[in-house]
Amino acid sequence: MATGDQPRTSINAWRPSVPGIAEVFHAHFTDHAYPSHTHDTWDLMILDDGAVDFALDRHRHGATGAASVLLLPPGVPHDGRTVTASGFRKRNLYLDDSVLPHRLAGRAVDVPVFSDGLLRHRIDQLHTALAHAGDELEAESRLSLIRERLHFHLDALRPRTPGRAANRLAAQLRELLDSRIHSGMTLHEAAAVLHAHPTHLIRCFKQTYGLPPHTYLTGRRVERARRLLLDGRRPAEVATAVGFHDQAHLNRHFTRHVGTTPARYQRTPTGPVRFGGRR
Repeated sequence: MATGDQPRTSINAWRPSVPGIAEVFHAHFTDHAYPSHTHDTWDLMILDDGAVDFALDRHRHGATGAASVLLLPPGVPHDGRTVTASGFRKRNLYLDDSVLPHRLAGRAVDVPVFSDGLLRHRIDQLHTALAHAGDELEAESRLSLIRERLHFHLDALRPRTPGRAANRLAAQLRELLDSRIHSGMTLHEAAAVLHAHPTHLIRCFKQTYGLPPHTYLTGRRVERARRLLLDGRRPAEVATAVGFHDQAHLNRHFTRHVGTTPARYQRTPTGPVRFGGRR
């Protein structure tokens, strides 16, 4: 454990050469709270130990132990925090829309936790395959079975009735922010482009997506920083590449979101950390 990290905190992240998986992320957190943020990928998570509490689209949920599978859809704000002093151990797969299309995101909001032993077992098998170079074909095969099982769950859920999430102005602002991740823009610039009052823009965006525009933009920058760090780019270079003022600015937001500094995140091993037991 690196000096300065939270006690018994460990993080390991890498990008496997398996189509559809943007990132693998393993962590043990004892005292960490994720701020509200979004991903542009699906976040498929299993717990190996402990419990986690999280809000998805402003509704709180919880998961405990190794029985559950959590699926957090892209573009929907969520947070997360430890529940007990011992924290939790988790393994995440960040999946792109070649595995699950974004159009299914609304179906995953109402039921983000599945009690499915078969699905959980298949995800565990995939993580094991991802730990060994040369097992990419096995990993692709296991991912295909997971995709099939996730579609089974999502297809059984009724689509959400369009409401605030369909607010056109908020969606336009979000598209604008996504196109200006590096350069950013002021609220007044956005208001001028969209012909709306700045206060109305903030209110509309927060009602639709559950967080203010500046928080959304920061989260998107952190997401992009994670990818560049895994590509081997230096933290100082990454900071300016994703739109942060400097490396200190990146460090502050990255640590708040991910639970470790960019440099430590980048120095994690290239494969998973064994948590004990048969895994």
